Amino acid sequence: MGGLPTNIRAEHIIRAIQKIEDEGVPAQAHSSTYDLLYKGKRFPPKLVLSYANIFANGVELDRNSFREGKGTPCFEILESNGFEIVAKDLLSKMLKRFLEQAQTSDLRTRGYLGTYEGLSVKVSFGQGNVARIPWISFLADGQMTSRGIYPVFLFYKDMGVLILAYGISETNRPQIMWPIEKEGGETIRAYFKRRGTSPGRYGDSFVYRVYDIAEGLDYGSVELDLKNLIGEYKMILGNGMGKTLPGKASFDVASFVSALSLTGLIFSEQLVSRFVLSLLAKPFVILSGLAGSGKTQLAISFAKWVCEDSGEQICVVPVGADWTNREFLLGYPNALERGRYVKPDNGVLDLLLRAIENRDKPYFLILDEMNLSYVERYFADFLSALESGEEIPLTEDKVEGVPKSIKLPDNLFIIGTINVDETTYMFSPKVLDRANVIEFCIMLDELETYLRELKPLNKELVLAKGANQAASFVACARDSVDLQNLVDRDEIIRVLKLFFVELKSVHAEFGYRTVNEMFRFISLGKNLCKSLTTDMLVDAAIIQKLLPKLHGSRKKVGPVLKAFWSLCMKGEGMSLDLISELPAVETMRYPLSAEKIWRMYRIAEDNGFTSFAEA
Repeated sequence: MGGLPTNIRAEHIIRAIQKIEDEGVPAQAHSSTYDLLYKGKRFPPKLVLSYANIFANGVELDRNSFREGKGTPCFEILESNGFEIVAKDLLSKMLKRFLEQAQTSDLRTRGYLGTYEGLSVKVSFGQGNVARIPWISFLADGQMTSRGIYPVFLFYKDMGVLILAYGISETNRPQIMWPIEKEGGETIRAYFKRRGTSPGRYGDSFVYRVYDIAEGLDYGSVELDLKNLIGEYKMILGNGMGKTLPGKASFDVASFVSALSLTGLIFSEQLVSRFVLSLLAKPFVILSGLAGSGKTQLAISFAKWVCEDSGEQICVVPVGADWTNREFLLGYPNALERGRYVKPDNGVLDLLLRAIENRDKPYFLILDEMNLSYVERYFADFLSALESGEEIPLTEDKVEGVPKSIKLPDNLFIIGTINVDETTYMFSPKVLDRANVIEFCIMLDELETYLRELKPLNKELVLAKGANQAASFVACARDSVDLQNLVDRDEIIRVLKLFFVELKSVHAEFGYRTVNEMFRFISLGKNLCKSLTTDMLVDAAIIQKLLPKLHGSRKKVGPVLKAFWSLCMKGEGMSLDLISELPAVETMRYPLSAEKIWRMYRIAEDNGFTSFAEA
């Protein structure tokens, strides 16, 4: 790495970013050209690397001793650890300048960006005469505005709209086409015809997004749109990575994290990544925690982000306290009129049927406040079908539009939210064991961050922004993973064996299914979330799959919690029963699990009983 330390890892970089957030950027340390992008925020790359070395090697790097820029060792270290380096607001600056210049007779294009995201940038305000429709195109090698396809901004000045389009050359027919042409997408000509006018030019190109200039531009959202379209473009031309269908972008967790940050909702990147990876590892996730902590909002936001049609692909169902059987989800045969079937009004059965018909699209069933009733009463058929893969019988009679039985499709994702208070019922361990359980727990520093960054919510900013990644998301959930060649496999096995021994002492040991699900979660994390280290992924797997198994009296689970605590620490830490406050994060190997274990033990001490859900 050109003389720079080679042992800097993602966890050191994250701690450096936290240091910058706490202390601010020192004078003369701001970056002039590039930023490191993290959770929707921008940080000076050289300063981040300099601080990261404090946590890796105990000393701050002299920023004058190394350079930043594309291809430099500084950027190689940051990017190899999964962090994105972006130009410093160059797109927004270019668009602002472009829109202002378009209102003048100035035709000069000198000083505009030459490249963006590896593509050549071409700007035109007209040749000799002022154009009615100036444009900015983004071209891959071999593609030209006179013969080819390309993402393009078209500014229809007379109508006051900026259109980001699937651009198609007017002069010559391109040899390759956008898949949206076959899919029947809306052309620019059709868009303006619906408004009783004509575009004048570029009518054969297809609409990706339309922006009303009078309403002002959210440049962060526009940039995200462009990056998503460029992702499609690169996949079509064969420059993309990953398994995906033609014309679609490969699934990228970081792009959802970035989109979510624009809405005003505040979640840690690690929590969001754990949620998405859990859905991919197994399509049943339980979100637990305080009311108002954002469980339902995260579930809905991701579903809306990855779905092209929220109304057809998402079903949010509030669970009722009177749910005593499966009829509220699957309906029932009409006992008084043979050959008729009563579907539930909430649309769950119709959602399942649509998912079966469209296997490459994701469908989401979100059960809100799932524990207002006993889950085993109304959800037993789903739990059994999730494990066995067998069909759920619906009716013995032939009914139009309703099959005799239904198999849960592998493009259906079920997310349940649960609140923990005196009005709800606790989940049994066998239910928790069949899901990834993610707890939403608001800490003091997170509350302070939320209050300082409090801003109006605009949750619709995520709407369909990741729809081009939907087929790849389903493919990732469907694909098997190579568990034999998992990085750090032997160490992961060693750690899980230690936890297994302790759980077995209280007859709460885990089986082969849990092992497979944990390994799948970790493997997916290694492939899709470069910012998550192996320890961070193992930590998440422990708290999501192993700790929910623990419940009982202080006498029963106290020794196990103390043993777990030791396994979560670096080296020999202080015994759990001697600690009144949580120690520094730096002393913990698995901080998420350690913090939860500490809370469970404190409750066992105070009440004589503890469980995962109530701690």
